[in-house]
Amino acid sequence: MGVYELIRRGLFRFGGGDAEVAHHRTTAILAKAGPLLAPVRRYFSVDAPVEAFGLRFPNPVGLAAGMDKDGIALNAWPALGFGFVEVGTVTARPQPGNPKPRLFRLVGSEAVINRMGFNNAGAEALAARLATHRRTVPLGISLGKSKVVPVEEAVEDYRTSLRALYPYGDYFAINVSSPNTPGLRGLQDRKALSELLAELSLESRAMAEKDRGRPRPLLVKIAPDLSDDAVGEVLEVCEEHGISGIIATNTTLSRDGLAPGDQHLAAEAGGLSGRPLTQRALEVVSFVHKHTSLPVIGVGGILDVADAARMFDAGASLVQIYTGFIYRGPGLVRRISRHRRDSPGRRD
Repeated sequence: MGVYELIRRGLFRFGGGDAEVAHHRTTAILAKAGPLLAPVRRYFSVDAPVEAFGLRFPNPVGLAAGMDKDGIALNAWPALGFGFVEVGTVTARPQPGNPKPRLFRLVGSEAVINRMGFNNAGAEALAARLATHRRTVPLGISLGKSKVVPVEEAVEDYRTSLRALYPYGDYFAINVSSPNTPGLRGLQDRKALSELLAELSLESRAMAEKDRGRPRPLLVKIAPDLSDDAVGEVLEVCEEHGISGIIATNTTLSRDGLAPGDQHLAAEAGGLSGRPLTQRALEVVSFVHKHTSLPVIGVGGILDVADAARMFDAGASLVQIYTGFIYRGPGLVRRISRHRRDSPGRRD
């Protein structure tokens, strides 16, 4: 039994086995790690630089949105080997998220179901925290719609968050694909997405002119449950509005691929991540790469080096992990980065 497996067993027992309690306690411990981070960084950090959408990343493995919504442990993630970090999803208004319980481990499937519902302290609170943070790796900020805001008012809601957080993000992910906010996935439809991206692109350019800099990259995060035709439409809209890249994919509503021992959790509402998503996420990344020149961040079901290698081979410039980090630990980040650094024929 490996060292991290022993640690994981202990973490999974936090809060009497409640996954959300364990998540928050682990993040709180990392936030207070302080002096321990320097030796940790020396072990886990791998230099495997990549350039994508105008940014330089020390390595191609990022922390996916959802792990640290409010940026509590920002100093810890680079020390654990991540080449970039995406915080959020954050909303313009603070919100508690959906009723508990809302986070479930499916250990036999190496998967997680969540219906968190963008629980976060709001864009202004995140901006205040980021104002005192010194970035050591690129920081992405995932933006979502406040639940209480009608879909018809989504544009202004996203714009409010972008304005508040613009000085602090190296890129912004427009999350229109979470299954846990009513009506959100409808924003992937051509007309709604076009309106949203047009306004956010204008806002980004206006903020950049004010700061006499270049506009921050905007990326769109898409659902794995879209048909190829629907993904194609999303790509057309993104290209029309000068979007810098695609994040593929978010969690899925499918329950295919669950281990027999996890079937009792299949009826739980929410998005599924982890091993059952591996193949579909890879298919979407491959489709996006073949149908656009936009850079792609591959995310979904990456639990070992081979999964990441297939993502890169399919066209991903970068990858993100979340569920893989829960089940395999920071060693996974290090192994992927080292493999990518040492792989022949890198396209960076």
